[in-house]
Amino acid sequence: MSDLSGKNIAIIATNGFEDSELTSPREAVEAAGATAVVLSTEAGTIEGKNGTTVEVDGTTSAANASDYDAIVLPGGTSNADTIRTDEDAVALVKAVRAAGKPVGVICHGGWILTEADVIEGVTLTSYKSLKTDLRNAGATWVDEEVVVDNGFVSSRTPDDLPAFNKAIVVEFSK
Repeated sequence: MSDLSGKNIAIIATNGFEDSELTSPREAVEAAGATAVVLSTEAGTIEGKNGTTVEVDGTTSAANASDYDAIVLPGGTSNADTIRTDEDAVALVKAVRAAGKPVGVICHGGWILTEADVIEGVTLTSYKSLKTDLRNAGATWVDEEVVVDNGFVSSRTPDDLPAFNKAIVVEFSK
């Protein structure tokens, strides 16, 4: 298993996140030795669409890309739609990618990548309704369980979490 000891992984989410798409990757990176930090638009707690509550560790407005080794972007339609309109979250994703750091994205989480304008020429997968958005932002969209390309790890739905979790741990350990 890949070792993430000493790495800080940001998970960017807000209310309405897809519960397992936040909790399962967080457990996977923590099991590999990383510190997972949940960032949101506001301090306090956030609630997933199925009722899971998660304590927020910091806000996107106070976050600095240099503090993180990678980012995870969970889905959930309302979560992803809110996060992509948060200028601080978009700036953080841009800065992390500009520094060559990896991003794991699942389901609707890919919407923020279109706002950050960081996927030109990258092959990604997502929930099928994002196909056109990702293509319009310059990505090549494919319907696969997990895709790893140029520092991006992407998956479609919670059904893909076992493959997604394995791939982010490997990619984030590089």
